[in-house]
Amino acid sequence: MTDSLHTAPTHELGPERLRAVREMLDAAFGGGFSDEDWDHALGGVHAWIEDERGVAAHGSVIMRRVLHDGRSYRVGYVEGVGVRGDRRREGLGGLVMAELERVIDGAYPFGALSASDDGAALYAARGWRLWEGRIEALGPEGIVHLPEEEGSTYVRPAGGRRLPGRAAALVFDWRDGDVL
Repeated sequence: MTDSLHTAPTHELGPERLRAVREMLDAAFGGGFSDEDWDHALGGVHAWIEDERGVAAHGSVIMRRVLHDGRSYRVGYVEGVGVRGDRRREGLGGLVMAELERVIDGAYPFGALSASDDGAALYAARGWRLWEGRIEALGPEGIVHLPEEEGSTYVRPAGGRRLPGRAAALVFDWRDGDVL
């Protein structure tokens, strides 16, 4: 069996494939992939690669709301990108990202993601840009500054559009667990 790349919304994956994706992500992140991380990866469009051993790579893009300079944007936010340990450094992450970027280009003005130290080089090589402005979230008590997310948040213009200017903060919608 050769590698096969798939793309589908969450509701089409079914319980067995969702379980297989979750197990691969748990292993890929060495137990550091929480229930909240999993919840964040659901409800959008998934791209994954399967080989003879099962799910080898995965990522998803979900819709998030981001306020910027008085405007609310629908943003394609990348979640749950991981590659099974025995398949790393083979370009599978790039194949998954290409599919997610295709989704972002067709449905959103720009994409965003929070990169781990290990993942940052992949995103930068694909044209994602480190957001050099302020990062905030619209929390239960109002807008809160997220300085820990500055330096790990990447953005990418979709379909030839322009990115928002850095003079104003990106204010993300609130969610449980890691906000970004």
